[in-house]
Amino acid sequence: MRIHRRMKAKMNTFNDLGLSEAILRALSVEGYTQPTPIQAKSIPVMLEGRDMVGIAQTGTGKTASFVLPMLHQIVNGLYRANNGCCGALILAPTRELAIQIHESVKTYSRFISITSALLIGGVKPHKQIKSVARGVDILIATPGRLEDLQGSGAVSLEETDVVVLDEADQMLDMGFIPAIRRIMAKLPRKRQTVLFSATMPKQIRSLAADFLRNPAEISVAPASKPIDRIEQSVLPVPKAEKRQKLIEILSADDVERAIVFARTKHGANKLARHLENAGIAADAIHGNKSQGQRQRALAGFKSGEIPVLVATDIAARGIDVDGVSHVVNFELPNVPEVYVHRIGRTARAGTEGVAISFCDVEEYDLLRAIEKLIGRTFPEVSGLKREDPTRSQAKPAQRSGRSNRGGRANPNRRNQGEQGTNAGGKPRRAKWKPKADGGKTEGRPHHRRAQSGGQRQNLRQSA
Repeated sequence: MRIHRRMKAKMNTFNDLGLSEAILRALSVEGYTQPTPIQAKSIPVMLEGRDMVGIAQTGTGKTASFVLPMLHQIVNGLYRANNGCCGALILAPTRELAIQIHESVKTYSRFISITSALLIGGVKPHKQIKSVARGVDILIATPGRLEDLQGSGAVSLEETDVVVLDEADQMLDMGFIPAIRRIMAKLPRKRQTVLFSATMPKQIRSLAADFLRNPAEISVAPASKPIDRIEQSVLPVPKAEKRQKLIEILSADDVERAIVFARTKHGANKLARHLENAGIAADAIHGNKSQGQRQRALAGFKSGEIPVLVATDIAARGIDVDGVSHVVNFELPNVPEVYVHRIGRTARAGTEGVAISFCDVEEYDLLRAIEKLIGRTFPEVSGLKREDPTRSQAKPAQRSGRSNRGGRANPNRRNQGEQGTNAGGKPRRAKWKPKADGGKTEGRPHHRRAQSGGQRQNLRQSA
């Protein structure tokens, strides 16, 4: 690692990295002259052909860190593949991220003759199969669609020279690790393997240990630390008041483009409709949307036609849109690492951003987990506790039922006017007296009795 630090000191521009002239021309057209820290450290390692683990905050230029050296190697005659094969494979956890990577490949290769293909779900596979039929230099894919086409024989990884796992920790969160292991098992033993991630949990380190050989580990920032340029705040907001508070925030003059994160797909849809009804142009993006709907929502968001995008965590790392001024966590994520990825949608490419999180009393523990992860506390919610009287919905006072012999309320009776329950929470069967002739009542009773205010009342028998 010391050698890479010495190299970094001399590499102030992309010209110092040893990339081909055609790639440098493409970077110049895009206005890129200086590499980011992760690019300056990782590009030389990839050009050496070494396995690598790259750890960097989201929004720090990781995509170019592996795409640029791939393109350089293609210019020098590497990664060429036969029919149905690919020279280089890039795996991404979400469709949006895969599309973003594919667009970057096309941008940086505008002056290079290469072939690339995109394999993602949500669309019919016919065109995708056709795109890889003659072989491609770079294949970008999500794990599910890649396995589908592998199973049908449309794609082979027998000639793949390099594989990149991008956002590996999100693949873990989304349950893709078994699929990743199956895919990796079908790759040639002699290959270059690169793993990029914003965080490095134990499971990802285990994956790296199984499939990478003596990798160089490059970290440009402590794992899980949000970008310093993001102004973070947490607002204690009761659940019933969150929608109105969101409208107030999004109506402010300084909100140019905002992403609002909801926990569920249904909740994202409802929230987008609520904002529309309040006069704020918004759309939702989540896993239940078709790929066409997701693309249209992203296109409207990028163009500014739709200034607010309501998203679930499927989009936490798959949206790379310049000019996102605000990120609002309408609901805190269940996994604290996801918080880092969510707020990383703002303050990209050297800009600044604002991240606002709502927290009601039921999310207090989630907030504490986030604070522990990022190493800071939010004093504005220090008084928010589960026993706090300002909770969004006060717990109703427990009604007393019949008293037992000890004078205490009978725990098996919920409240007056309702039938009793046993210890397991199921309705108790009423006790029935024998008939006058000494026989016992047969079958189930037609009603049960309960006492309320000294008056008897019939309750409907449960089915």
